[in-house]
Amino acid sequence: MSTPINPFGQVLVALVTPFTADGEVDWADVEKHIDDVIVAGADGIVVTGTTGETSTLTDREKLKLVEVGKSVAGGRAKIITGGGSNETAHAIELYKASEKAGADGVMIVTPYYNKPTQAGVLTHFRMIADATDLPVILYDIPGRTGIPIKYETILRAAQHPNIVAVKDAKGDLAEVSRVLNQTDLVYFCGDDALVLPSLAIGATGLIGVTANIAATPYRHIVDAVNAGDLVAATAAHKALEPLVRAVMTHVPGTVATKYILHGLGRIKSPRVRLPLVGPEDFEAAQIEDELALVGDIPGVDLSNFRPDRNAAAGGALPKVAGTTR
Repeated sequence: MSTPINPFGQVLVALVTPFTADGEVDWADVEKHIDDVIVAGADGIVVTGTTGETSTLTDREKLKLVEVGKSVAGGRAKIITGGGSNETAHAIELYKASEKAGADGVMIVTPYYNKPTQAGVLTHFRMIADATDLPVILYDIPGRTGIPIKYETILRAAQHPNIVAVKDAKGDLAEVSRVLNQTDLVYFCGDDALVLPSLAIGATGLIGVTANIAATPYRHIVDAVNAGDLVAATAAHKALEPLVRAVMTHVPGTVATKYILHGLGRIKSPRVRLPLVGPEDFEAAQIEDELALVGDIPGVDLSNFRPDRNAAAGGALPKVAGTTR
């Protein structure tokens, strides 16, 4: 699925980072989970992104995730490093090190907390893109960062030869259409509920959270759209909708995904790192109610789901994993 225009593929997973019960990275589960999603149909994997809990990973852990991802993928899927930093110099250091570690691409999140002007956002992107030879995905997620990448900024950023793609978690399909009409950028849907609508207006693919659990149905949606089969794509979209709601509605997507993966026996622990915590009982019940509405979807046997609220309780031990530097 990789071409010179789109070096990443179409079905990309925003990978969770499995932890042990005491909050350390579970490297055996990382390897297993990466292999699972590739076998299920993923073209690419974004490690150390929002879903991977990048804000609580150390730099050493981030780089090892790239190395492990490359080793497990063995050329079967692209490994993209996400996250970055709201300090431009630190972000450049991380992305340079990630390139040396073997990353196939970098995903740059809009600087968070600082609330720079659009000129500052653009400068941040350009300086990072100047510092790497890897293809760059811009990550537009104003709900988390506090600011959007405005339309005009995207157009200006698209002029940089290394900036080739956008992950859109803004949900403004009219703006997506406008940018697609005026640039050659590759667009990835970053909102699991909008994958099919985004593909219908010209997006290339997705970088999805729910794909940790169900990469195969997204593979079917993308393949059906590529074949012009809207009926099949719509059927797969409808089948996925309750699972997307279970993952994305009641608690942060990382928390719900780990809760479900653990209940399916696909990771050993549902732990997340503070300040994230596991679902409270009422939230777990909401997730389970949504799962009860999920019908037959390929690659996911929910009859094997065994929720373990005790394991998820508290979500993370009060242990400091380390600084991000």
